[in-house]
Amino acid sequence: MSDRTPTVLVFDSGLGGLTVFSELRTALAGARFVYAADDAVFPYGRLPEDAVIARVTAVMDRLIPLYRPDVVVIACNTASTLVLPALRSRFSTPFVGTVPAIKPAVAQTRTGRVAILATPGTVRRDYTRALVQSFAAGIAVELVGAVGLAALAERHLKGEAVDPAAVLAEISPCFVDTGGRRTDIVVLACTHYPLVLDLMRQVAPWPVAWLDPAPAIARRTADLLGPLPPSAEPEEALAIFTSGAGVTDALRKALLARGLPRLGVETMGALVH
Repeated sequence: MSDRTPTVLVFDSGLGGLTVFSELRTALAGARFVYAADDAVFPYGRLPEDAVIARVTAVMDRLIPLYRPDVVVIACNTASTLVLPALRSRFSTPFVGTVPAIKPAVAQTRTGRVAILATPGTVRRDYTRALVQSFAAGIAVELVGAVGLAALAERHLKGEAVDPAAVLAEISPCFVDTGGRRTDIVVLACTHYPLVLDLMRQVAPWPVAWLDPAPAIARRTADLLGPLPPSAEPEEALAIFTSGAGVTDALRKALLARGLPRLGVETMGALVH
């Protein structure tokens, strides 16, 4: 590591990566942060796989030369389960991905029944199913594709009203009680979901452990960067949007409260089919 302040680029399709960004700020207090949200195309879960790969690659083609990050954190399960091989082959910059925390869930469960709460795209991925096959032998795993929970999380962050019944409808398939075993761990396999953790706890049929991978991602990123130079003087963190269409005064306040006082737009239109 040189004596310059290292830059960490945190990327997500929307605002869910803020949950990872918060952990990174704590672990790497001397770093410079750029948070990039591809809001022009949010959510990625509705897109074909080849479209997600092409889109994330195009965004990185724009952002990496601009901000020269020392490491890029892909704070999105949907993208990580698809694009990491393509990104690592294209760029010399190190990438840290976000994948479902199935192995830790299996290690922690006491009942032998866990749920993976994810976007439908992440649930469909061969990568996700391979993780279950590799690490969850003898464990009952519910793969739950929540159609609208990420959008509800964005609304909640922006200060908009969210119906608790809508949250319950999204998470209720996680809660299974059969054969004398009931779900005791829910893996949050989308970085948006911790944004509504307070609501999920309120409406859950019974208490469970909610497994958030953000702390582990922060530790991995810190390991890659190594000790920060003593002379590091971080700039104010910057949030970048690819459209900025949804940046309201309420969102600006929410971003400021989370340590992102500066906002910018790198205009990249939606995908053309």
